[in-house]
Amino acid sequence: MSDIDNILSAYDYDFPEELIAKVPASPRDAARLMVFDRNTGSMEESFFSDIVGFIPERSVIVFNRTKVIPARFSIRKTSGGSAKLLYVGIEDDLVKVMSDRKLDIGTVVSAASDIDIIVERQDGKYFFIRFPENFFIDGKFSVAMFHSFLFKNGETPLPPYIKNTPLEESELREEYQSVFAEEEGSVAAPTASLHFTEELIGKIKEAGHEICFITLHVGLGTFAPLSAENISSGTLHEEWYEIPEDALAVINRAREEGRSVIAVGTTSIRTLESAADDKGKIIKASGFTNLFIREGYRFKVVKGIITNFHVPRSSLLMLVSAFAGRDNVVRLYKKAITDGFRLFSFGDGMIII
Repeated sequence: MSDIDNILSAYDYDFPEELIAKVPASPRDAARLMVFDRNTGSMEESFFSDIVGFIPERSVIVFNRTKVIPARFSIRKTSGGSAKLLYVGIEDDLVKVMSDRKLDIGTVVSAASDIDIIVERQDGKYFFIRFPENFFIDGKFSVAMFHSFLFKNGETPLPPYIKNTPLEESELREEYQSVFAEEEGSVAAPTASLHFTEELIGKIKEAGHEICFITLHVGLGTFAPLSAENISSGTLHEEWYEIPEDALAVINRAREEGRSVIAVGTTSIRTLESAADDKGKIIKASGFTNLFIREGYRFKVVKGIITNFHVPRSSLLMLVSAFAGRDNVVRLYKKAITDGFRLFSFGDGMIII
């Protein structure tokens, strides 16, 4: 067994396939909730609608307001065949994609409404394609116009473990999106946020907690298997984040006053921890993060997390284990699976305080 297999085997577990949720709970906050107290080691089961009762007094709750874009779209090749492309990012005015079919470099392919796209180059599993001039403004590729193209012609890319969902595309665009999603740019949802309704957020505010929003655009790397390079370098794929000035001030004030900062989802956790100095003060309002949080990491900002159940052998499971302790996470997951909790993106959640 390789070194990486030895490490990842500690984060492996078995689960029945039927526990993978294919649709979200309805209403959103009807999802079940596992509650774990790190100080006492106690766990209990509840429902997401009752989460307010488990949040420490006068906490700050941090949400990621990124918006999922329908990043998968079809093209026609000159040979008459077709291919599905998955948008990954933009580099040097070229759109970086993955394709389910081979694309010939230098050829022109067509997208919806006969938009001609040039296949410029390939780098490993990624292709770089150039959209026509009408997607450029003052010589610069327009991300807004490209997003408009995707919302008109694209499909929502679900995680690979969700197969045969009964949801239609129009339903996915609503269900695989938080109620406060605003900043376009993610290829996957920050799924812990999917459980929150406007009513539940209102109850959190009424209970004396503060709400603030950050943005981290979730990249395709969130689904990529961990590699030996990740383990040896201690870094992950890069993702862009931004913390507005008002959120930065609220979070720093809470830290100074000894109040808890509760991060909703691993994306919020990575953002806050990446933006803070060694004393836990948020000092960087935006940037790219490749932070890999695993056991031994000292959390500087976050005092509580709200998260979903994560796939085996993943960086997300390693992050939660770093926060709660791997033995505790093993215990929590065993209990959840035994009791039939629904797993992963559309599944149930937990709060760890």
